[in-house]
Amino acid sequence: MSRPQRSVPSTPLVLALAIALGLSGCAGGATTRGDAPPATMATDASTTATAADVDNPDALAAPDSGAAATGAIAADIQSGAPAPADAPDTAAATGTAPAAGDPAVADGRTQAELDYDALYGALYDPIADPTLPAPAQMPTSYDPWEPFNRRVHAFNNVVDRAIAKPLAQAYVAVVPRPVRLGVGNFFNNLGQPVSAVNALLQGKPAQAGQSVGRFLVNTTLGVAGIFDPATRFRIPNRSEDFGQTLGVWGWRNSRYVELPLFGPRTVRDTFGLVGDAPMSPIRQVDEDNVRYFLQGLQLVDTRVQLLPLDGLRAGATDEYALFRDGWTQRRNYQIFGDPKREDGEALPDYLLEDETNPTVPADAMPMVPGR
Repeated sequence: MSRPQRSVPSTPLVLALAIALGLSGCAGGATTRGDAPPATMATDASTTATAADVDNPDALAAPDSGAAATGAIAADIQSGAPAPADAPDTAAATGTAPAAGDPAVADGRTQAELDYDALYGALYDPIADPTLPAPAQMPTSYDPWEPFNRRVHAFNNVVDRAIAKPLAQAYVAVVPRPVRLGVGNFFNNLGQPVSAVNALLQGKPAQAGQSVGRFLVNTTLGVAGIFDPATRFRIPNRSEDFGQTLGVWGWRNSRYVELPLFGPRTVRDTFGLVGDAPMSPIRQVDEDNVRYFLQGLQLVDTRVQLLPLDGLRAGATDEYALFRDGWTQRRNYQIFGDPKREDGEALPDYLLEDETNPTVPADAMPMVPGR
């Protein structure tokens, strides 16, 4: 028997295998720098190529450039080398989400918003600003007798709508405005002696002198107070009563009460009515008919001055609370806000004048007996 002949590989095949082994060794050595694990090169895939590719020397001589480039980028990433400037953003291309520790994930903002805050600061939130002062707190009314006061307020409303308001409207329709103005000046002038006495009791001698000066000027030059030359002479018109005097003396917190026919008051101001009534010039009139006529006319004049408030009153959700809170705030300012006038912190003078905010005076009730 003849020995079988062992086939000898052809020279082209041996040459192709040697080139493949050499390329594989070079790639393995290049990936071992920096103790990084060797990367799998795309040329490994070429060793598993089909027999037709192995037999084609041109295919082996020109390896796949795209696969080699991908292998080189992977090797650079594993070794810690920076990626080329023209390399694509793989995270953006693949839609990779931010890491769990990214602040953008914590508060729901994007990286662009975080960068804007780092450059220009976070958006200003006035609600959360700790440097702002506390919001203004409106003074509350001390009204423990509210159920009783509301019933009296309802009674006063009936009297006002049935008697006081119709009389005031008829008075406006019949009496010319210059005459009405003279009547108002007359009653305001009669209140100056009471204001002068209370200003002295409150320790305001300069204001007391101004009240006396107004009374003398308007009584003489103003024809019994019908005209008001004292205002043209720039003599201030400030009203003081005994209720304010009690407040200055220390009776600060007094409960609110609404009196029949007299309207809003406090317990302190009710005692103030008792203190002011004996000093009223009208109460010094001996003739009852004249005194009653003057008292009734003063009531009508006071209601005429309140006619502009009827529109506000009609649109109020709670009329009682509107009158109570408005009267209490003005009264507190008259008593406790007046000393601040010297420091320039007070409101204008017109808020203290009775012509713009009248109340029923102590001597204006016709049923009050004489001396």
